[in-house]
Amino acid sequence: MTQIPDGNALAGKHALVLGVANEHSIAYGCARVFRRLGAQIALTYLNEKAKPFVEPLARELDAPILAPCDVQRAGDLEAVFERIAETWGRLDIALHSIAFAPRADLQGRLVDSSAEGFGVAMDVSCHSFIRMARLAAPLMTGGGTLLTMSYHGAAKVVPNYNLMGPVKAALESAVRYLAFELGDRDIRVHAVSPGPLETRAASGLKDFDLLLNEAVARAPIGALVDIDDVGLTAAFLTTPYAARLTGTTLYVDGGLSIMA
Repeated sequence: MTQIPDGNALAGKHALVLGVANEHSIAYGCARVFRRLGAQIALTYLNEKAKPFVEPLARELDAPILAPCDVQRAGDLEAVFERIAETWGRLDIALHSIAFAPRADLQGRLVDSSAEGFGVAMDVSCHSFIRMARLAAPLMTGGGTLLTMSYHGAAKVVPNYNLMGPVKAALESAVRYLAFELGDRDIRVHAVSPGPLETRAASGLKDFDLLLNEAVARAPIGALVDIDDVGLTAAFLTTPYAARLTGTTLYVDGGLSIMA
């Protein structure tokens, strides 16, 4: 596990993190780094089934806001931002780490994917980020950073990634357009693209163990990244060190994406 440095780079900042499912989630790794660097944290959980896994993490992070958020359920996302407005009155960081596709469509060929399944994957994995940006922007009165999670399958064909490749490609394109549209408000927008990680969401991919083994064998650094590696990169993008960066997709994969 990567060591998280102590510091105050995010002291006084308010960060919303969407998509924590458990202690193995990328979103939790990001929230943990944000908190270690001084930010106040708001977390969401998908439903009552997920709440017992997320509630202890919220306590660990001293999160004053813990709210349900199913982006497919009308009003949930809006209610989260109403809570933030009431509690904090402003927001500096909003991180989106949500993706979903029906199993049959995820594990089948893209050419065989259903219109309904593709639509669900696009709505949950991509358009919910756009909706998050629309709600976050009015609260980012002093500027801010919007972050989402992508994967190398958006840019290159990764066997068994299937319909999520085009969906993540759309997400990365949305990052660029949002960066253009929100730049005049000093709101920066980025996608972070981690290498293969053992998360609950990734376990739905066919032959995922083979993907992990290949990543270790082929990455120049020769090791898998962990959720704290992703969190540290996400945190960097929210600091003044990255003040002139926006619209990027930043790989955190030990160099795997540079390999032919």
